[in-house]
Amino acid sequence: MASAFSHAIVAVAMGKAFRNKELRWRELGLGAFCSVLPDLDVIGFLFGIEYGDLWGHRGLTHSVLFAALVAGILVALWYRGRPAVAVTGLFLYFFFCTASHGLLDAMTNGGLGVAFFSPLDTTRYFFPARPVLVSPIGISEFFTEYGVRVLVSEAAWIWLPSLAVFVLLSAIQHALRAKSR
Repeated sequence: MASAFSHAIVAVAMGKAFRNKELRWRELGLGAFCSVLPDLDVIGFLFGIEYGDLWGHRGLTHSVLFAALVAGILVALWYRGRPAVAVTGLFLYFFFCTASHGLLDAMTNGGLGVAFFSPLDTTRYFFPARPVLVSPIGISEFFTEYGVRVLVSEAAWIWLPSLAVFVLLSAIQHALRAKSR
């Protein structure tokens, strides 16, 4: 898996890349929460759930269906009564934040893959290129030499590209605004 830091960075970068009055700091915080939420499946290890099981790590909670359910629940609970365009935008933001988790994990060099289409298809997938070092699951294991190597790997393959996309989209939006004046 990628680290919680990288998942949250991608979510905030997605939210800040688009100038939208609906995406305030509360929503960016919820987006960051959505981006790390799928890893709560590691709790299953305490209850004897195996890694490759439906509810195992990188299983159902890393699926597209789970991302849609999380986004739908958040919008239904906290954003009722808002205009349809705003609700749709928030749903898509929370969906992409949650779904980005599996995409980042599929770029790592460890684990069993990601069950993107669970529960309909429990096949685990990786991307052909897997340049990101897999992050340790335990917090204590993270503060080691290997943990530093993971952060360097994530900086190169996740943080810098997120920043580049953010800067590019911001520049395009700025140019479009300047052109429309």
